[in-house]
Amino acid sequence: MGALFSTIIYNPLYNLLIFVYNVVPFHDFGIAIIIVTLLLKFLLIPLSRKQIESQKKMNEMQPKIKEIQEKHKNNKEEQSKALMAFYKETKTNPFAGCLPMIVQLVFLIAIYQVFFNISKAGLSVDANTLYSFVANPGQINKMFIGLIDLSAVLNLSQLTIKSAPHIILILAAAASQYFQAKMLMVKKAKENEGKKEEVKDDGKPDFTQIMSKQMLYFGPLLTLFIGVKFPAGLALYWLVSTSFMIAQQYIVEKELEKK
Repeated sequence: MGALFSTIIYNPLYNLLIFVYNVVPFHDFGIAIIIVTLLLKFLLIPLSRKQIESQKKMNEMQPKIKEIQEKHKNNKEEQSKALMAFYKETKTNPFAGCLPMIVQLVFLIAIYQVFFNISKAGLSVDANTLYSFVANPGQINKMFIGLIDLSAVLNLSQLTIKSAPHIILILAAAASQYFQAKMLMVKKAKENEGKKEEVKDDGKPDFTQIMSKQMLYFGPLLTLFIGVKFPAGLALYWLVSTSFMIAQQYIVEKELEKK
């Protein structure tokens, strides 16, 4: 399984990154990361779009789903039958968004491993992984626009003025993660307008809403942790990837609203 993953996903991404690095002006590895991230995101647009559409449809169906669950709360078998009948009636597959999410997660793991392995090697290229038609640049230029060492891990005990661009990059990545989570919360709030946010009709806590609020802060905190503990190249990837997802989610939702 590991060999198949390397052959089909990891190696092509690795070679694409080095190829782009070879052709970008000034051999800026940060620019290469941005270009490869955007190429990957554009490639996965059909899957991520389907995931957004599926998520939106499931959110719209939540009131009816909760109604069915409440009606048959004492009979799980009847509850399952009623839910399946409802999904069949509305021609909805509750797991439709899972496959696109899994595929995107696989690519996320692969690109993470590419950046991590190159950074761990001191931004030197593994010649054994390169295809014959991809030139080996040798030691990669580790500076992004001459300001951020993409192989460096932020040392909180030795911060200087030179650390400012690295810190700004990490904070920008965390802020983009927060903004994306906030977009989802605002969308759900509009869909559930007029309802209490964290309490169901029966007075019990709505754990879905509670989890959404927790993710609003957990995601940015996790991004901060990754930004501090791992090389700056990963923070740059995270920022570009999340920014693309924010833009895509906004565009897709506007299109769905028009329909």
